[in-house]
Amino acid sequence: MFDYVVRSACLHGEDGLVDIAISGGMVVDIARLITSDAPSFDAGGNLVTGGFAESHLHLDKACILDRAKNESGTLQGAISAVAKAKSGFTEDDVYARGAKVIEKAITQGTNAIRTHVEIDPGIGLAGFRAIKRLKRDYAWAMDIEICVFPQEGLLNYPGTEELLREALDSGADLLGGCPYMDSDPVGQIKRLFEMARDYDVDLDFHLDFDLDPTWRHLDEVARQTIAFGWQGRVMIGHVTKLSVLPKDQLVDTTALMQQAGIGLTVLPSTDLFLTGRDCEHSIPRGVAPAHRLAHAGVCCTIATNNVLNPFTPFGDCSLSRMANLYANVSQLSTIEELEMCFAMVTDHPAKLLGRSNAITVGGAATFIALPASNRAQVIAEIARPIWGMKDGKVTFEYPAARLLRP
Repeated sequence: MFDYVVRSACLHGEDGLVDIAISGGMVVDIARLITSDAPSFDAGGNLVTGGFAESHLHLDKACILDRAKNESGTLQGAISAVAKAKSGFTEDDVYARGAKVIEKAITQGTNAIRTHVEIDPGIGLAGFRAIKRLKRDYAWAMDIEICVFPQEGLLNYPGTEELLREALDSGADLLGGCPYMDSDPVGQIKRLFEMARDYDVDLDFHLDFDLDPTWRHLDEVARQTIAFGWQGRVMIGHVTKLSVLPKDQLVDTTALMQQAGIGLTVLPSTDLFLTGRDCEHSIPRGVAPAHRLAHAGVCCTIATNNVLNPFTPFGDCSLSRMANLYANVSQLSTIEELEMCFAMVTDHPAKLLGRSNAITVGGAATFIALPASNRAQVIAEIARPIWGMKDGKVTFEYPAARLLRP
């Protein structure tokens, strides 16, 4: 007996439509036609895929435009505005705002998130405790990975390291960094690698958030990655300097990242909003060319970063929209390029979060249905999922629009 049968599904790599049988939260059969009286979902020839995975999100400081304004529109303006607002954050406040974002993400087809959580003596562990509750309470629809990090510095902010260690002792999944905010950026990088080794966790850095190619912290991160043997366990986000590198320097940087096994997360919405604020014309995009690095074999993802706050005063948690934005900015148009964008919000971040996005017999029945026949179409049309399930249980429905003809 099956729990469900998904009928007439279009699967990537399959010729023709298939049925998917589900039992005990697992896929137990995939065939052209499965005979069963079990309840069924008619996929209607739509694309069924493993779902979107969010590799870089800030749940703890989402939805605060009513209390934090970025008057200058700059990175520093955003950091200052959030730092002031953060003093008023409570555990219940963070939980309520985070829940709002998670629920949006669920209905947009996302079923896995890596969220960064700020830790310092100003906020203490209130934000972390709230995110831990959210991780538990929304496990029915979302897998959440918690990355704790020192947004306002580590070595220059006494007490921060002790709180980071307490969070890691209490269930945080990995450690993040923000070297450009520290009085000793190189010292922060080394200390975080030491802590990562102590706890055997991965690292995810906010890195090089400007357009000056004459200096960068990427080289030090790569050096420490190799020195500590952390290849394949380090991601770097933003890295807007990559957007202004000449071709030969970008090739050299790509080779360095390949050697160190470092991945890249590009955050187009935030990077477009914050960079180039000092330019009156010919404003630079500031979006790292992730597709070029991905072509060379670097693990690259596209992510949301912030939702409705001073860093990014918009957002609906749609990763198909974010990938479409990246494709527009990077002037991508071929089927192969758009399929790569799709992979950067599904397959690649899923692997980063320790998941498989493939729909196979014996795998988890966790997937979504999209009104498209292929992956490129999802990105080109910003397709919104019409239903989804996690571990064999339906988590949301969002029926397609219906015309009411006269």
